[in-house]
Order: sequence, then structure tokens, then C-alpha cells
Amino acid sequence: MKTAKPNNGIEMPMLGFGIYQITPNTTLLNVAKALRLSYRLIDTAQYYGNEEGVGEAIKESCLDRGRVFVTTKVQTSGYTETRKGLDQSLIDFNQDYFDLVLIHWPMGDDLETYRAIEDAYKEGKVRAIGLSNFNAPQVQEIIDNSSIKPTVDQIETHILWQQQRMHEYLTENNIVHESYAPLGEANPGFLDIPVLKEVGRKYQKTPAQVTLRYLIQCRIVVIPKTTNTKHMEENIDIFDFELNVEEMAKLRDLDAKKSIDDWPAGMQEQNY
Repeated sequence: MKTAKPNNGIEMPMLGFGIYQITPNTTLLNVAKALRLSYRLIDTAQYYGNEEGVGEAIKESCLDRGRVFVTTKVQTSGYTETRKGLDQSLIDFNQDYFDLVLIHWPMGDDLETYRAIEDAYKEGKVRAIGLSNFNAPQVQEIIDNSSIKPTVDQIETHILWQQQRMHEYLTENNIVHESYAPLGEANPGFLDIPVLKEVGRKYQKTPAQVTLRYLIQCRIVVIPKTTNTKHMEENIDIFDFELNVEEMAKLRDLDAKKSIDDWPAGMQEQNY
């Protein structure tokens, strides 16, 4: 598995398993399946309500805790509520630490929220901290007013919205660009784009595999979500081929700067 290297020196897998909208009662089953298929990055959040199932799956897998990179996201606002919420997440997760904690989206008191996860980092409850759904000025405000630089910004990124402007900013600031919804959340027609099919035929890969490979070659971490075992197997089977310069250019040209649902508004380029 290829890895990204956040600016604090740790490593995180370039490809993981996202569990947004996977219900709490099926999280254990699906995460356990993902771990058996060699996924080693699991992405959850307080908002998802399934942190407990992730912890249970890791325990049942008998894998050393250090071999699984787990991200969660806080949805609180302000120092006190964030501290309480993160401590509760650790209780639900039933582990001593998270590998990465992100502010899920900009709220009202982001500087104090970030200060809370900074303190959790200093106390060893978290190995890395970062942001999600933050545009460039919002990220910069955190950088300018904090003692620990964000390591990751997780934002909607896929073949039709490649976030090239944000990617350039994040790269310049040595912050890992992480993609959620890398496959467009199965929107109709998303994987029927002729170029994806054409390139896929050459390598005997699906359009989804070509898309994930493209994003990873752009140095973007991806966390595709699925409960379909076949798709789980396909999504992680993308490290035995490499797109050439011409193919990368063709896929780059597919960027339509088109969000799935135009949320959050602050991520639209005309708004920052």
C-alpha cells in the first residue's frame, strides 16, 4: 500500500475505507470485511454514529492497533464541547487513541475547536490533526492562529471536481489532500464517461479503478465507500498498473468543477 506522509512525520495509507452512511448495526461486519481485504485506513466520524463498530472490528481482527489507521471527525464547536466529545469518541471506539482527528466542517468557533484537538494531540490521544470541508482562507486562518499545523484537509474530490485550486494550495503548505466521495457517490452516469472506459479496457480495470488510480497518482488520499464485497475488492486492487502522462492529461481534462450537491457553499471556488 502506498502511503502519504503528513507534515508531522507519520504515514497514512493512500487508500482507505469510508463508512459514511453505514449503519451502526452493520459497521462491525463491513469494517471487518474491509480489514480482511487489507484495507488499513478506516474513516469514521462522530456524526456517523459508528465509531464503536470500528473499534470492535479492529479487536476482532486481531491486528495490532498500530497497523490500522483510524480517522474520526469532531462535529462540536468550541473548546469545552470538543474536549468532551472527543473523550466520548475514545470511549465509544474503546481504544487509547485515534490516528487522525479532523474538524468535520467549519462551525462557529473553529479556532477554539482546533485548540481542543491540539491539546488532545499533545496528550497522546491523537497522532495527527486536521480539517475537513475547509477552503483555503479557512485553512489559512487555522495555520495563522495555531501552534500545530493541520496535517490533512479532507474535501469532496472526484473526476468531475478535482479541486485543482485547493490541491495546489494544500501542496504548497505541505498538507495532505484527502478525497471523500472519490467515486461520486454512485451518481448516475458518473462512471459511464467514455475516457474512463477506454483507459480501463487497456489495463483491464473498471472505470472506478481508473478513477481511484488517477487520484492517487495526483497524490490525493482516497476513501471510497461501499458495502458490496466485489467493489471492495476492486477498489483496493489498483496498485498493479500506472497511468501514463497522456492518460493523466485526458483525465485531468474531465474536471468540470462540479460538486455532487454544492455543499458546503464555502468550497465553491467563486466563494473563496
